[in-house]
Amino acid sequence: MTLNELPEIKIVRHARAKCLRLRVEQNQIRLTVPVLCSKRKIQNFMDQAEEWLLKTWQQQTQNIQLQTLPTELKLFNLAEPLQIIYQTQKQSFIFDDQNLQLSVSDRQSEQYLKAFVIAYAKQHLPLYLEEVSQESSLSFGKCAIRQPKTRWGSCTSKHDIMLNSALVLFPKHVARYVCVHELAHTKHFDHSSHFWAEVQRHDVNFQQHRKILKSSPMPYWWYSS
Repeated sequence: MTLNELPEIKIVRHARAKCLRLRVEQNQIRLTVPVLCSKRKIQNFMDQAEEWLLKTWQQQTQNIQLQTLPTELKLFNLAEPLQIIYQTQKQSFIFDDQNLQLSVSDRQSEQYLKAFVIAYAKQHLPLYLEEVSQESSLSFGKCAIRQPKTRWGSCTSKHDIMLNSALVLFPKHVARYVCVHELAHTKHFDHSSHFWAEVQRHDVNFQQHRKILKSSPMPYWWYSS
C-alpha cells in the first residue's frame, strides 16, 4: 500500500491547534494544523508520518472487515452455506430451510443472527448427540444446549450432557469430537489415560479436532448481548 491508495486527507486549520495532529477515522484521515502552518511544514510532517499512517490505515481497514456481518453462514450439518439477507421485517429472523436462505432483521442484526444460531443448535445438536451416542454405544441422560463462555460441553454424574450452541458454527467432525468427548465421560468421569483412549476409539483424529476448536476465533457478533 502507498499514500496514493489512501483516502483523501482532510486538512483542518484550527485556531487553538498548537501542533500538527493526524487522526485516522473510520472513513477518512484528518490532519489538524495551526492556522498559520506552512504547506512545507505540513508536507514534512506527512513524510515523517507516512509509515505510521499506512500501517494504521491498514489495521483500521482489517478491523472493519473483521466486524462485517456475514452474507453466508456455514453450519455443521449442512453441505451448503446459508445465504443471509439483512432487511426490514417484523420477525427477528426467518429461516427458509428449503432454499437455505436466512432473512435477518436489520434492527439488531448481530443479536438476531446469534438468536438464530442458538435456535438452530437447540433443534439439531440434541439429535446429533443421539446419533453419535448410538454409533459409539455410549448412552446419556438429558441434553441441554447453552451458551457458556469457557466450555464447549460438560457431563454430569447422572450422564446429563450440555453442549455449547456455538458448535453448529464448526465443521461436523469438530462438533462430533465434543459429542464423543462428553459421551466418553459417561464411562470415565475424569481425564485419565483410559478416558482419552475411549475418545480415540471413537475419534481417531481427536487431537486435530481439539486443536481446531481451541485455535478458531468466534465471530465478533457472537459476543453481542
